[in-house]
Amino acid sequence: MTEAAIASEFPASLEWLNLSDPLRMTQLRGKVCALAFVNLGSAWSQQCLADLGHLRARHRERLNVVAVNVPRFDAERDARRASKRVHRQQVEFPVAHDPDWTLWQHYGIEAWPTVVLIDGEGRVRERIVGEGGIRALDASVSALADELTPQAVNGDPVRLRRSGEPPLPLRFPVGLALSGNYLYVADSGHHRVLECDTSGRILRQFGSGSPGFIDGPMELAAFTRPHGLHVERDVLYVADTGNHSVRRIELRTGDIATICGAGRPGTTVAGPLADPRAIALDQPRDIVLAGDKLFIACAGDNRIWRLDLGRSSVELLAGSGRLAVIDGIGAMASFAEPVSLACVQQTLYVCDAAGSAIRSVHTRTGAVSTLVGQDPWQFGCVDGPRTDARMQNPQALALEPDAPVLWIADAGNDSLRRLRLGGGELTTCELPQRLHAPAGLAIGNDAVWIADTDSHAVLRLDPASGAVRHVPIGE
Repeated sequence: MTEAAIASEFPASLEWLNLSDPLRMTQLRGKVCALAFVNLGSAWSQQCLADLGHLRARHRERLNVVAVNVPRFDAERDARRASKRVHRQQVEFPVAHDPDWTLWQHYGIEAWPTVVLIDGEGRVRERIVGEGGIRALDASVSALADELTPQAVNGDPVRLRRSGEPPLPLRFPVGLALSGNYLYVADSGHHRVLECDTSGRILRQFGSGSPGFIDGPMELAAFTRPHGLHVERDVLYVADTGNHSVRRIELRTGDIATICGAGRPGTTVAGPLADPRAIALDQPRDIVLAGDKLFIACAGDNRIWRLDLGRSSVELLAGSGRLAVIDGIGAMASFAEPVSLACVQQTLYVCDAAGSAIRSVHTRTGAVSTLVGQDPWQFGCVDGPRTDARMQNPQALALEPDAPVLWIADAGNDSLRRLRLGGGELTTCELPQRLHAPAGLAIGNDAVWIADTDSHAVLRLDPASGAVRHVPIGE
């Protein structure tokens, strides 16, 4: 494909996830079009979609946005799973599913995310690969928009189909935390954190329920797609992913404050934490506290950061920033979208989603070792010795307090796995029902608590009997 070539038509093999009728290129004429090739499960692609949403609002009369989802994992070839991602991210422009990489190949795309910019006459003018940042994308869109001439837009207007998700008390729950008889749930789709008793009765809601980045009393404060949770005494720590920040809830009062994070993605710079909002983070997914050190897993920059609450400073624990599964010390090691953490003594366990891997990090030296997994393109569903075992896009882990066992939410395989530490094997837990992209785990009260994310539910597993029951939160 050469520069200024006419943009290829959408092939009939595409499945439109939020349109009733297939989209045609002629419907996009008269405006600039940002055609984004993404993977809906990728942290980088999710940020790209968020950026495009902001640009669409800014250039509404001059810009069309269309996303094409191209699967990475086998499980992502299922259009129903892709539709869940669209609803979960609340994407407000057309999204197509390209399970066989057909349009990807037509355009010669080589990496996620790639944005192809098409002018008002339907000609391909530019492509932006990777995390170029919203400013560069905005400048390119503005330049093409300035070339537009007044003309009637051909074809029918594009109308989105309403979300098919049912109006349930929970919407895509993810992070879970337990403290005594209290269960905390990150209700990400409702942009809030819930305090419940273990029978499911909601006691308090933290956050207004509308997306935002506001500190203050629990009913006025706001989160945006909160994810990981960690409770320590009277404080609940929240990885507020959509706000690229870490928040703190004082459980005695319900007041919410920002520990660090600027509200937008950025490059984290190690150093003193004089102003909490001056330290940028990139999609923090989980946090865990060990002593006075708060460890932060950032899926956007593939790094693990250490926040010293005593000295009020931030420093890199491990990760080069490159998306890969590479062992080493500190910045010599690489992660592939770290999304979940567990800590015991001086060992931090990391769930590496895009790497389909479980890693360990020494909290003092930053030495990284891989327990399960090979590289971002090696995945599957295989039990057995760690060198042979395979997972697919795991999203959460939890450490059993009385045994050297890690429980893993293997989201791509819709299953619950167990890894015996100290050289043991990976096994699949036989459950009486299928899970649906589980993305949160907690252990306590003689049970394993599971955020069954795509079914908008929390489940309680009794490991002794194998029985699973639904926790009727807010019902």
